[in-house]
Amino acid sequence: MINLVFFLEEPSAEALLEVLLRRLIVQENIFIRYVVFEGKQDLEKKLARKLRGWKLPNSKFIILRDQDSADCKTVKFNLLKLCPEDKKPHTLVRIACHELESWYLGDLEAVEHGLELPGIAKYQVKKRYRNPDSIQAPSDELERLTKRIYQKISGSRAIGEYLKLDNTRSNSFNVFITGIKNILEI
Repeated sequence: MINLVFFLEEPSAEALLEVLLRRLIVQENIFIRYVVFEGKQDLEKKLARKLRGWKLPNSKFIILRDQDSADCKTVKFNLLKLCPEDKKPHTLVRIACHELESWYLGDLEAVEHGLELPGIAKYQVKKRYRNPDSIQAPSDELERLTKRIYQKISGSRAIGEYLKLDNTRSNSFNVFITGIKNILEI
């Protein structure tokens, strides 16, 4: 039995992962748990204490945070520094480049189906959406593209149902999915 524990900066990430991971992790001996914080500052403030106090055996940890406007390598380095030494070998830090919504902009077919907005997927061929990790404010872009239909929590859950696990447009999404597979050895 493995406890896979996600430390997340916001509820929308949990909403996405609850539906996305059902398709990725089919093994019955893996229990998924979520520790959701109230933003990145809350995550960074409480992460070390939560990890030190974690006592469930056979636990592996994934910390997911948005890059926002910071340097992703610095963000990752600082999060790793917060991890207690005994937990580091079982901990993976992943950064969504710039925000979780970059992953959605990399799969506009999932946005179209999830939000029931016919015609959105056709924009995927535009240069802007071929490399969604380069979009500086992807949540603003997604709101604009969906004419404000997209809402963070309900939208993440709806889009997550259709997000392709093998979509390669968002490198940070690919690195995240690969990291989960590697830490679970699946």
